[in-house]
Amino acid sequence: MKTNILYSGIFAKQNSALVPGLSRFFKTAPGGYGFGDKFLGIKVPTIRETVKECWDVTTFDDLQECVTSEYHEMRLAALLTLVQVFKHAKKDVNLQQQCIDFYLAHTQYINNWDLVDLSCYELLGSWLLDKDRKLLYDLARDGKTIWEQRIGMVSTMQFLRHNQLDDTYNIAEIFLGKPQPLHDLLQKAVGWLLREAGKRDEKRLKDWLSTRYKTMPRTMLRYAIEKFPENERKSYLEK
Repeated sequence: MKTNILYSGIFAKQNSALVPGLSRFFKTAPGGYGFGDKFLGIKVPTIRETVKECWDVTTFDDLQECVTSEYHEMRLAALLTLVQVFKHAKKDVNLQQQCIDFYLAHTQYINNWDLVDLSCYELLGSWLLDKDRKLLYDLARDGKTIWEQRIGMVSTMQFLRHNQLDDTYNIAEIFLGKPQPLHDLLQKAVGWLLREAGKRDEKRLKDWLSTRYKTMPRTMLRYAIEKFPENERKSYLEK
């Protein structure tokens, strides 16, 4: 039987001393957004090193075993490996499509903010650069979990990197129209992407905020204006 090198490589790096801290950081206690998740005690740079060593010999069957694991770091390793396979596929459209299909078929396992943020814009964002983006709007609007909804927003980071700002603002509008209070992790995602859009075109961000800031969720607003001068931030926050 073929050995799943990614799976065994990640397990070999486990460090029980780091488990309590990671569990607290990712809110695994009852009532936390990561409730019930399990950790091996491996930091992201170490996971990346392992992925770098074996992504090119990892199959989709191997990824299936890893992404469905009960361990957070194993799922992250699967996603980071998928990103590498996708990137190196380059003009192999069929392989890239296979990566995207795999990703979308396993969103139930992409169940924390780091798993979303380290994978979605590298995969979906890159894939959709020259395609219709309705998928992201659907995820943002109708995603079954906050994680699927966050994927819809954070995937637009890749568009911003190509100076395409429209989708970030349009999808932000979807979140503004959702029933309140909006989950803190969605507020942060929207505010973060708005802030990134503002780095590309500050005037557009300020124009957008001018008719919305008084009714925006506060955390979302704070993240969006984080890089503004202090006096400007205060003026936005003093409703």
